[in-house]
Amino acid sequence: KSEVECLVKLFDTLVAKASSQFAGAGFDRTVFRDTLYNAFGMTDNVVLDRVFSIFDRQNNGYITVVEWVEGLAVLLRGTLEEKMKYCFAIYDLNGDGYISKEEMFQMLKNSLLIQPADEEPDEGVKDLVEIALKKMDHDHDGKLSFTDFEQAVKDENLLLEAFGPCLPDVK
Repeated sequence: KSEVECLVKLFDTLVAKASSQFAGAGFDRTVFRDTLYNAFGMTDNVVLDRVFSIFDRQNNGYITVVEWVEGLAVLLRGTLEEKMKYCFAIYDLNGDGYISKEEMFQMLKNSLLIQPADEEPDEGVKDLVEIALKKMDHDHDGKLSFTDFEQAVKDENLLLEAFGPCLPDVK
C-alpha cells in the first residue's frame, strides 16, 4: 500500500510539472521519457517510445494514474511472465504478435554501441540477428512468436532483454 501511495504522489508531482493540456488527468510522452531517463537511466529513444506506448493502454497520448501504477508494478515488481510479455511487446514494433528479423535489426541497431571497424556496422547487427534466431526461434519459422520468446527466456533468463534494455537495472 505504501509503495502505491508513493507512486501516486510521484504521479501527482509529475502531473503538476506537466503542461495543463490534459487537465490534471495525466502527463505526456516528454514528461514520461524524462522520468524514465532520470529514474532508470533509460536513454534509447526507440525503447522509451515503445515503453510509453505500452504504458498508454488507452492510446490517448498521456499516462493516467492507473496506467502509471500498473505499468510500474510490472517494471519494478512484475513476475517473470509479466516481464516477458512486457519485453515482447516492446520488441514487437508493429504489434503483429511476432518479432521479425527487421524488428530485431531495428532494436539491436539502436541499442548497440557501434565501434569503428573494418566491417560495415550493419553487417555485425545482421550477424547478431541470425545468432538470436538460431538461439530463440524454436519453431524455425524465421520470426519469434511469444511462445518462442518465452521458451528462450525460460531456458536462459539473460535473453529477456535480448534486443535492448527495456527494464530498470537492479538499482
